[in-house]
Amino acid sequence: MGNKLAKKLQVILDKSIDKKRIFGTSFYIQHDKFSWIGGSGNLTPDAPFFIASTTKLFITALVLNLQQKGLLKLDDRISKYLPKEVLLDLHTFEGIDYTYILNIKNLLAHSSGIPDYFQIKGPSEKSLIHQLLEGNDQSWTPAEAISISKSMRPLFIPNTVGKAHYSDTNYQLLELIIEKITGQPLAKLLNQTLFDPLQLQSTYLYTNPRDNTPSPFYYKDKLLEIPQAMSSFRADGGIVSTTKELMQFVRAFFNGTFFPESQIAQLAKWNPIFSPLQAGIGIHQFKLPWIFDPVGKIPELIGHSGLTGTVAFYSPKEKLYITGTVNQVAHPDLAFKLAIKLIKAIQKGSNE
Repeated sequence: MGNKLAKKLQVILDKSIDKKRIFGTSFYIQHDKFSWIGGSGNLTPDAPFFIASTTKLFITALVLNLQQKGLLKLDDRISKYLPKEVLLDLHTFEGIDYTYILNIKNLLAHSSGIPDYFQIKGPSEKSLIHQLLEGNDQSWTPAEAISISKSMRPLFIPNTVGKAHYSDTNYQLLELIIEKITGQPLAKLLNQTLFDPLQLQSTYLYTNPRDNTPSPFYYKDKLLEIPQAMSSFRADGGIVSTTKELMQFVRAFFNGTFFPESQIAQLAKWNPIFSPLQAGIGIHQFKLPWIFDPVGKIPELIGHSGLTGTVAFYSPKEKLYITGTVNQVAHPDLAFKLAIKLIKAIQKGSNE
């Protein structure tokens, strides 16, 4: 069954390459004793690529590891760690300042109500993401990203029941908190805490715009080269990895390597962000609505995804791990569609 199923999975990848939206893809699946990794188009299984917001799963692991070491608590107010200039005007909603009730959990869970410096339009006519997609590459610091966010109106009062709004600003703030607590730059801390213990040789935080190691990604049918921006995302989207090493990390995340495995259940406090994704505390849930999956064949997946069409998920029901990318910013949903095809093929192969 193994060789036959592996061939079917490779065919699915090969057929996805249309050279209009997907120019290269790589996926890795582990299900019980079955393991398969494949690449197609201009990506090999060992090719390093930008994992974009899947970076946030690494940051979650880092924060939970710091909690395990007794260096912070998720309920800690962020004002405990951030300077006054960062806190000033950070969250004023309808004339009331809510900055000093914000905690670390709010940042992880996107329940802060703080605007997204990256995707929301500020005083300028175009959001930062639209500027970058037009080829206007630029760099910024966490302080500048937070300043952009302060020019926008917060979306809701922190901890409003049932409310979440995806905001990259939350993770720029988390970077400042992590560095304040540890006294270490984020890149070094990621190496020491996560990458080195797993012996990840090709996974790192992208900080040098002159670094040409990662595979360039696409926006529609054109390469989008924005190295200054990619070196600025950092905690909210700056990690480079490979399909194989991303799998090593996801397994470690859910198997208790960095923090007690029992904490996973505590992270699963879901609020809708953009269908069919829901935000938990530092993790996301992908679950197709009944209308698209009436018999429930596609299992709940928990993990994270990124704007480059990167996915890193685990199915508790199926005991299945899946990582991969389609390397396409204009159609990141294609990664989920491809993942579903692969999962369905595995389910069918397991029943044959």
